[in-house]
Amino acid sequence: MTTKQIQKELLPELCGSLLAAFGIHSFALQAAFPMTGFSGIAALFYYLFQIPVGTMILLLNIPVACLCYKLLGKSFFFRSIRCLFFSSLALDLIAPFFPIYTGDRLLAAICTGVLCGLGYAIIYLSGTSTGGMDFITMSVKTKHPHLPLGRIIFLSDTIIVLLGGLILKDTDGIIYGIITSYLSSLVIDKLMYGMDAGKLALIVTEKGDLICQIIDQISKRGCTILTAYGGYSKSEKQVIMCACNNKQVYPLKNAIKKADPASFFIILESNETIGEGFKTN
Repeated sequence: MTTKQIQKELLPELCGSLLAAFGIHSFALQAAFPMTGFSGIAALFYYLFQIPVGTMILLLNIPVACLCYKLLGKSFFFRSIRCLFFSSLALDLIAPFFPIYTGDRLLAAICTGVLCGLGYAIIYLSGTSTGGMDFITMSVKTKHPHLPLGRIIFLSDTIIVLLGGLILKDTDGIIYGIITSYLSSLVIDKLMYGMDAGKLALIVTEKGDLICQIIDQISKRGCTILTAYGGYSKSEKQVIMCACNNKQVYPLKNAIKKADPASFFIILESNETIGEGFKTN
């Protein structure tokens, strides 16, 4: 591999694996609450039979990898297998040298969620995964593209956390597991999309030129005029489309409503905006 490939692929995988291993070993395993994904299943074997978590994750992935290979694509599959080995080795060989947290379980759940979220986000941003439930959810999505990915992930995570809580007979642990899962997904979303998140404003109006001037004055943003046709009034209208950041949208809304009370204003979430004035690539 070239130096550029190492920086782009291997370093993020190593850093992400170490962060996730730190969160799981130093916080989650010591607090003994159920987790999501294959890490959660492997943790159950650790609690019950003292089988190393990284080793168990590798064993669980063997049948899943064989079943999902054709659905995921060769390049993504082999990068994920490489990252899976990194994360498993980090859990079993490197994480035991990290300091152990023995304090409050709620703080342990928060730290697990944040550290694992950071680690997995770095891995996902490098264009790979750690296998496990990622293989299953992506394979289900490939076979059934109409199913929302978030619903598939939420359902699988909930089942594993509930199963872990029931086996360990730990009701509080279920709550901590849900907190960990929520924080982890939140950190992943914020790190992958939140930095470039904003709003998309759609304004249906008959005063397109005036609205464009107001947008330019207040936010210094460009906008796009789309020609529309009223379904009820049968009259021609204009739809002004403008991407802006979170701070700009509310002054815009007030100014536009004052200039054209008859306008129709729609505000949409924009996870990522690429182009002039925003992220360039």
